[in-house]
Amino acid sequence: MPLGRGEIESINAASLRILQTLGVRVQSDSVLELLRKHGCVDAADAHTVRIPPGLVEEALRMAPRRVRLCTLGGQERLLGPGAGSTFWTCNALNIIEGESIRPIGEQDFIDWVRVTDSLESVFAAVAPSVADYPAQFRDFVGFRLLSQYSTKHLRPCIYTPRGALAIIEMAGVLLGGIAPAQRPIVSFGYTIQSPLQWSAPAMELFHITSGHGIPLMINAEPTAGATAPVTLAGTLALANAEALSGVVIAQLLEPGRPLVYNLGFSHTLDMRSAITRTGGPENALLGAAGAQLAAYHGLPSASWAGTESMTEDSQAAAEFALVASAHAAAGVNIIWGVGQLETQRAISLTQGVIDDEIAAAILHIQRGVQVDADTLAEDVIATMGHSADYLAHEHTLCHFRDELFMPRLAFTQRWEAWRQQGRRSLRDRARQRVADVLARPAECRLSPDVQRELLSVQKRWMQRLQ
Repeated sequence: MPLGRGEIESINAASLRILQTLGVRVQSDSVLELLRKHGCVDAADAHTVRIPPGLVEEALRMAPRRVRLCTLGGQERLLGPGAGSTFWTCNALNIIEGESIRPIGEQDFIDWVRVTDSLESVFAAVAPSVADYPAQFRDFVGFRLLSQYSTKHLRPCIYTPRGALAIIEMAGVLLGGIAPAQRPIVSFGYTIQSPLQWSAPAMELFHITSGHGIPLMINAEPTAGATAPVTLAGTLALANAEALSGVVIAQLLEPGRPLVYNLGFSHTLDMRSAITRTGGPENALLGAAGAQLAAYHGLPSASWAGTESMTEDSQAAAEFALVASAHAAAGVNIIWGVGQLETQRAISLTQGVIDDEIAAAILHIQRGVQVDADTLAEDVIATMGHSADYLAHEHTLCHFRDELFMPRLAFTQRWEAWRQQGRRSLRDRARQRVADVLARPAECRLSPDVQRELLSVQKRWMQRLQ
């Protein structure tokens, strides 16, 4: 773990001092008034209020310690400190295929959803940007496409706050009248602008999605050396202050709303290229420390495991594995980034398949070693004595599928078998799996009636937002 208990307390104390002395800028008169009513005082800067530590503590008490998420396929997970990790896909503007890159079109989007829906280690499908539609439509169009071809938990990326209203209406269609709080198949999230500025769209999104019990991810996304101190401790102090300010606002708008605390979108600035890094060792540390701070607050946590690679190569696999492993070891509940390339700007179907295998191995490690009378196998050892024939024993047959990780993609045979199979690389095998998935007929997961109703909602909101 990157932080000891005393270091966590020091970072949090610094964050509370930042909120109480510097304050947070909020581009919403109604939210500012709400904060003032609960003890916040105006700072010298316009639209800026100082938040007292007592209000932060009260908001943390109101936020649930566990957040429940559901998938369209019927799975359910409780997230929170000690609850283990889930892996999510990612949002992006472009799609990469080998050496080529292009904006994500509707068919690319559908192919991406179909492939990622086949990935066993992926819990949630995040909607990338669909270039075929104007920006103000992309969030709810993406949500509709996700729901048609995915069985995962659905995470739209919001481009206009009113788009979230269309998504809530669509979720009602999918749920058949069940309240989102009863079956949370969709969640939202928004990022504060570092340093310490909540934008008008963010506040509008918080407002209009309140009252439904829909889980909300509070994202701090500072860049060490650019929008935050270059020191990791300073970046964490700022990010923690930013996330806590979001917790306060969200709980004042809807007491008891399920929240996910996210410092794991924090970046560092590459001082040679001015690129914001996502796949470096500092990203591993920031996300892991964020999980520790989330547990300190009693909240679920999130992060992003990324890469700066431009193609599906060893750098992409190594960086994703490095960062995701550190985050999972620290107990991050939601790890974004499956299938991401080019510093969060692009997705790759092939990389998604590779990352899924890495995620599967990480989750296998996270399970740990189960120790009980059956797994200790003393009776088996006594029976076998000095014989090495455990392969034939019933105990092996009973347990090997649970105990041993069996990769679907990595090659685990000998040289001659590799040569006979065409000397294919990991990337070759991942590309073949993508081709196999896409060769099957596309299967819409929804009934024709639900599809028609979703399209009707989409058309109506397109007319409103013209």
